[in-house]
Amino acid sequence: MKMMFEYNWQVREEWYEWCKNITEEELLKVRTGGVGGILHTLFHIVDVEWSWIREIQGLPDFQESFEEYSSLERIRQLDESFRKEVRPFIESWDGSLENRIHMERLRDGSEFRLTWGEVLRHVIAHEIHHVGQLSVWAREIGGIPVSANLIRRGLSG
Repeated sequence: MKMMFEYNWQVREEWYEWCKNITEEELLKVRTGGVGGILHTLFHIVDVEWSWIREIQGLPDFQESFEEYSSLERIRQLDESFRKEVRPFIESWDGSLENRIHMERLRDGSEFRLTWGEVLRHVIAHEIHHVGQLSVWAREIGGIPVSANLIRRGLSG
């Protein structure tokens, strides 16, 4: 679990660096698929990670909109502030937390039973999905996407 969060954080940092060479217009351009454009997708990744981890702990959710964070610098600052809370939770993860139950309340008022392990795996997969979208958009604007390769990142051992 910890390794995959570290992987996602490394890849995310590389996307932030990649974005420094792209015009603000391209970063904000609304694109097909995803939640909007490149910056909006990075904001969404950060928001979802923090929100789910807070939710399973019974803590209040983040209620800000992308418009408040629509620059690369603001998203990086938000990510840094959220990661100060997320990292210790992930680093303290152990098998005893895997099957803790979280009851997700749906919009229609019904409830859905999830395990904490299932939620964390969803957060991991969610980011990987959106990184794939970023890669497609990078190619559409003539760029070379960040490598999504897991190996040779120094994450095991």
